[in-house]
Amino acid sequence: MANVGIMGAGSWGTALALLLHRNGHQVTVWSVSEEEVDMLSRKREHVSKLPGVKIPEDMQFTTDVESTVRDKDFIVLAVPSPFTRSTARSMSPYVADGQIIVDVAKGIEEDTLMTLSQQIEQEIPQADVAVLSGPSHAEEVGRGLPTIVVIGAKKEETAEYLQEMFMNEVFRVYTSPDMLGMELGGSLKNVIALAAGIADGLGYGDNTKAALITRGIAEIARLGVKMGGAIESFTGLTGIGDLIVTCASVHSRNRKAGYLMGQGRSMQEAMDEVQMVVEGVYSAKAAVKLGKKYDVSLPIIDKVSEVLFEGKDPREAVNELMLRDSKAEHHALPWKNDQE
Repeated sequence: MANVGIMGAGSWGTALALLLHRNGHQVTVWSVSEEEVDMLSRKREHVSKLPGVKIPEDMQFTTDVESTVRDKDFIVLAVPSPFTRSTARSMSPYVADGQIIVDVAKGIEEDTLMTLSQQIEQEIPQADVAVLSGPSHAEEVGRGLPTIVVIGAKKEETAEYLQEMFMNEVFRVYTSPDMLGMELGGSLKNVIALAAGIADGLGYGDNTKAALITRGIAEIARLGVKMGGAIESFTGLTGIGDLIVTCASVHSRNRKAGYLMGQGRSMQEAMDEVQMVVEGVYSAKAAVKLGKKYDVSLPIIDKVSEVLFEGKDPREAVNELMLRDSKAEHHALPWKNDQE
C-alpha cells in the first residue's frame, strides 16, 4: 500500500483519488478551497463535478499543502494547467529529493512555451516528475468504466512503479519514455476539440468532425515531431486516442465550449457556462507561438485562435480552411510515375 497525496480536488483529481483508494492505497486530497473541502468531507460526493459517485469515509480532504505532500510515496498534481506553476511552487518546500510527482493536467504555458512537467521541474528541481495521459474522462474513471492510459517518465523504473500503483482490472496503464510527445498531444488536442465543438454548434456533420480529427492530428504530429516528440506518441493513446475522445464526448469541456461558440456565444460566455477551466483556450495562443517558432503550418489551430482572440466568425473560419490551396494529403508518398 502506498501513501498518496492528491493536489487538486476537481473532477479528475477526485476520480484518480477514488481509483487509487480502490487499489488499496491511503489517499489525502488537497483543495485550495475550504468550501470544497467542507463539501467533500460532509457529503462524501463531489456534487457538481462527479454527481452520484460516492467517496469513502476514510479518504481525507484538506487545504494544508504540507500534510498532503510531506512523506508521501508519490504525489498526483491534478490542478488545472494555469495553476500548475503556482501550485508546484507552494509544494516545493515539502518535496523530498527524488519524490515522485505525477502530473495529470494538460497544457502549455503561454509565456514560456513550457509543458507542465517542465514547469514542475523548474519549480521543484529535486522531484522525479512523471505524466499520466490518454483518453480518460474523469466522469467515466470515477464510475469505474474501462479506461486505458499511458504513464510517461524519464526513468523506466519510475514509470513501472506508477504503472503498478494505478493499474487494475478497469484501468489499464502502458508506459512510455516520451514525456514531451505525450504532453504535446494532450495539450494540443484541446485546441482541436474546440474546433470540433464549434463545428457541432454550427450544425455541421460527422464528415466535418472526422476531417477535423484526422487533419488535427496531422498538425499536432507535425509540430510534435519537429519539437522532438516521437511519432508513436501521436499515433497512439496520448495522440489520436485522446483527440478522438475529447472531440466526440459529451463530457469534454473543450468540445462543449466550442459548441457554445458555434451557437453564437463569445469565448468568455462559453467559458462561464462550462464552469470549469477550458484548457484549450489557454493552450491555443501557446500553440500558435510554437508553430511560428518551429516554422510548422497549423491551419486549424490558427483559425481556432482567430475565433477565440480576434473575433473571427466561426463560419468564415471554416470557409477559409475549406478554400486553402489544393495539395496532396501526404507529401512523403511518391507517385509511381515519378519513380520511373
